[in-house]
Parts: sequence; C-alpha cells; structure tokens
Amino acid sequence: MEKRKLPHGSADERFSVLGLGLGGIQGSSEEEIEAVITKAIEQGINFFDLCAAHQKVYGPFGKAIRNHRSQVFFQLHFGAVYNKKGDYGWSRDLSRIQETFAWEMEQLQTDYVDLGFLHCVDEDGDVDALIANGIIDYVRKLKEQGIVHHIGFSSHTPAVAERLLDMGIADMMMFSINPAYDLERGDAYGIESTTERARLFQRCEAMGVGISVMKPFHGGQLLDASVSPFAKAMTQAQCLQYALDRPGVLSVVPGVRGLNDLDVLLEAIQASPQEKDYSIIGDFTPQNAMGHCVYCNHCQPCPAGIDIGLINKYYDLAMAGDGMAADHYDKLSVQADACIHCGHCDQRCPFHVQQSERMKTIAEYFEKSGAR
Repeated sequence: MEKRKLPHGSADERFSVLGLGLGGIQGSSEEEIEAVITKAIEQGINFFDLCAAHQKVYGPFGKAIRNHRSQVFFQLHFGAVYNKKGDYGWSRDLSRIQETFAWEMEQLQTDYVDLGFLHCVDEDGDVDALIANGIIDYVRKLKEQGIVHHIGFSSHTPAVAERLLDMGIADMMMFSINPAYDLERGDAYGIESTTERARLFQRCEAMGVGISVMKPFHGGQLLDASVSPFAKAMTQAQCLQYALDRPGVLSVVPGVRGLNDLDVLLEAIQASPQEKDYSIIGDFTPQNAMGHCVYCNHCQPCPAGIDIGLINKYYDLAMAGDGMAADHYDKLSVQADACIHCGHCDQRCPFHVQQSERMKTIAEYFEKSGAR
C-alpha cells in the first residue's frame, strides 16, 4: 500500500492512499465493524475518517486499533455530535462539542487525536460561528497541549476553504473530489468552477496542506451509467486514481458498509495502471476545461521517457506559488527539454492539450527559474 507523507508532519506521519470512511458502517454488527478495521490495518490501510453516522462505531474502532495506535491515523471532527439514540448530527455549541470529545476519547481508549477537524465548514457563517463560539480557540489549545496533533477542516466550498487556509491554522483539509464535481456536472456539493477547484487543490499543495478526499464516487453515481451525470460508468479504480492525482491529495476515504465493501476497495486500489486509466473523462469535459492537463498520463508511454503528467503538475504548482515545485522538477532524471516533439502525446491527449509545445514552455520556464 502506497503511503504519502503529511507535509507538516513528522517522518512517521505517512498515510495510506486508500483510507476508510466510517459514515456508513453503522448497519453492521459491532463484531463486523471491528473485523473491517482489523483487516484494513492488516492490508496496509492506516488512515480513517471518524465522522461516524452512529455512536456504536467508536467502541469497535477503539478495540481494533488498540495494539496499533502509533501506526494508525484518524480524523476526529469537532462539531459532529450524537443524539440520545446515538444518531449523528452536528453542532456549533462549544459545551456540546467538548462533551462529545470527552466521550469519544474514552470510547477510543486513546489520549491523543492525530487530526482534529473543524467539521463541515461550508459557509462563511460556519467560520464566523467557529470563531465566535470559541471552537477554533478550543482546538488550538488542544493542539498546544499535544492532545490534537494537527488541525484540519472539512468543506465542500472552495471560497470558504480559502478563507480557512488564509488563517494559517490547518495542516489538512477534507474535500469532496470527483470528476463530476470538478467538471461542473455534480450536485449541490460540487461547488464553484473547474478552474476555482483546481486552484484550491494547487494552493493546498503549495502551502503543504494535505487533502483527504470524500465522495470520490459521487455517492455511487459515477459507478452506474443509469444515474451518472455523464451517462457512462466509471470504475472504482478510475475514480480513486483520479482523486489521487489531484495536487495535495494524500488519501482517499470512501465509505464502507462492511467486509464486502472493503474487499472491493482493496481490489480497486491494487488494479493495473491500465485499469486505473481515467482518460474516459475526456469525453465529459466542458469546453472551458479543454486544453488543461489533468495529469491522467493517458499520453504515456513517452518515447523520450518523460513523465508528462508529473512535469505538468510541477509546472502548475510553480505557477500557483509552490516554492518547492522547481526543486522537485530539478530532481527529475528526465525533464521537459528531453521532448523530441514526435506528437505522440498530442494525438493521445483526451483533453486536447498540445503537450509537445507545453514541454517547450515548461522547459524554458524552469531554465529561467534556475532549475536545470
């Protein structure tokens, strides 16, 4: 299982590219919940999202990670609360959040949280409430005490996410990423334009803010041609790889209902590069997104050995202000100036990017910036 390092984390804070979301597992027995987490850890999954749909999830999760605590990382949401029946809800009331947090820590049998998330921050009013009600200050204090190791937030709204990034408090962002949302064909959660969403992801990578991905399958719609906004089905492997190729993404956390769902996800993440090829989305792309590389690498293999998608990503990040992008580019053994302008990539690009010309532009840019 590939693992990616949290940019602002320690050397040991490396997250599996496939994580698990536990928002849909409450229909399983407590024994199966524990079995799912245990098997996931055995298969190399070490990243979990604990915004659960029911209180019953916490106890089994705590049991499953008890002997693996230092190797397991999870997101706990400040604002996710539960009613007397144990069902999920959310709140901006500090005292209720504090009460829920104390209960969660007891159930999880841990004395620290890897990632303390400001929950479901979708509107400017949410940010205002987090500030006014002392919730941000509370989570900051927990971080100072070492109880919360990193602060993060979850959102569906790029403009609001940008506001939280401006505050400089976050090491991690949870965001909804899938082709439907990014290509302006999603539902009410697919907010803002293709360009604005791409800029948000680029900014996160430039700032060293990791991204965990929710809704990678668009609620399952992308997997079913009869309900897909594109009228064509994608596979789980294609959707997962699409999300993992976005700038800043460390882990994708699809939800599971039980062991069968886990087995399907494990098969998808282990699929071949050909099975993960999501260039089918070139048929869906709106006109305003044409001509932009999405790093799908459908243009491969390059006769000159250029990793075209990666070079495009480093260039886009450099243009977005990532000071490390030029250094990453400099370390590549084959750079853009190796292009022989054969046109192979231009013919294969589903987004009609003239990659051979772009390689020339990129080579000139990094030469001027000091990268060799």
